[in-house]
Amino acid sequence: MAAVGVAAVSMVAAGCGGGGSSSGSGGDKTLTVWLMSGSAPDATVAAINKDFEAAHPGVKVKYEVQQWNGIGQKLTTALTSGGPDVIELGNTQVAQYSSQGTLLDVSDATNDLNGSQWLSALKDEGAWGGKQYGIPFYAANRVVIYRTDLFQQAGITAPPTSNDEWLADLTKLKGVQGVDPLYLPGQDWYVWLSFLWDQGGELATSSGDTWKSAINSAAGKAAFDFYKKLVDTSGTSAPKDADEATPQQSDVVAKGNTASFIGFGYELAAVEKANPALKGKFGAFPIPSKTAGQTAPVFLGGSDLAIPGNTKNADLAKDWLKLETSAKYQSQLAANGVVPGTSTDTSALDSTTTGKAMAAGAKNGKGTPVTPKWAAVEADNPIKAALTAYLTGQKSLDQAVSDADAAITKTLGSAS
Repeated sequence: MAAVGVAAVSMVAAGCGGGGSSSGSGGDKTLTVWLMSGSAPDATVAAINKDFEAAHPGVKVKYEVQQWNGIGQKLTTALTSGGPDVIELGNTQVAQYSSQGTLLDVSDATNDLNGSQWLSALKDEGAWGGKQYGIPFYAANRVVIYRTDLFQQAGITAPPTSNDEWLADLTKLKGVQGVDPLYLPGQDWYVWLSFLWDQGGELATSSGDTWKSAINSAAGKAAFDFYKKLVDTSGTSAPKDADEATPQQSDVVAKGNTASFIGFGYELAAVEKANPALKGKFGAFPIPSKTAGQTAPVFLGGSDLAIPGNTKNADLAKDWLKLETSAKYQSQLAANGVVPGTSTDTSALDSTTTGKAMAAGAKNGKGTPVTPKWAAVEADNPIKAALTAYLTGQKSLDQAVSDADAAITKTLGSAS
């Protein structure tokens, strides 16, 4: 999956260059930085570049905004023939490029880059073979976004703090005429993933370099079962054979009769833009756990930053990253509505209800398996097909899970 940012979310190493250079290093050089569209506010990047150029006389930053569409081929070309000195990668893309040996090992620079406060999920996905190649940039995670007025009409005075309370609240919401208690498409597998992890399960396990699916387990089946309980209890109008993008769930919620959905703050912004009459009527809470008082683990989608192994400006690239990973600029990312990658200070997110819920959920954030093969699993995701088959009764729980498990293991074991 590529990064999520404030838009939709989706991403032989050279020597370390002797560590970060001093603040006075410079010369007539150009440092080329590639970031993805929507990842960071222009003002923040401009301020970083200004501080960097002031500390490095003669060095100019060439900042280029890239589009996610087609970025894979563009990165592959750049990482083999040269170009940028700092790049942004979707967190699930890093393993692909790390395993190909095209990124710089930055293990010796982690302390300089605020490594003690890195988001663990993005840090793990930026590592390969015991070395660190990706530096956490930012992340975002799903929360439950709900209509406060409709919850009040149903007699719900506080957000649920467990799965049982959540189901009970959905039952109450069914009593409000004309209201869809929860819009939950049948193939929203990232939501399902929270339930898998909450049950103590994993997507896949490894033995050496060999990976295999782990979803055919008691935890995997319990995750499918709870997903079905949410769908059945809410009586959702969402299609069982599509995900949250078909149709865009924000378009559905904007019609005004949906009491809750599971998504991102930017989706709420889209709802309020499409239907201004709904502005100010929403609250948010972290995805509940089966254990009362806890939150379920969540998938942290986002981005890592990396230095191409073929750069001629490794020290300068590390110096630019020192600024980006500093508390000063990480707080600006948080103010933009995302979880900062290299800072535990998420207080700037508290200004919005979705931001506050996201920060709370992100403390229990996780990532997908760190293998370059995982991207191929998501490309033709067997979990989506299994969810539809189980929800529609096409397959039994055991058969749906078993088929998906076998398909994932086959993909993970396929030749590159």
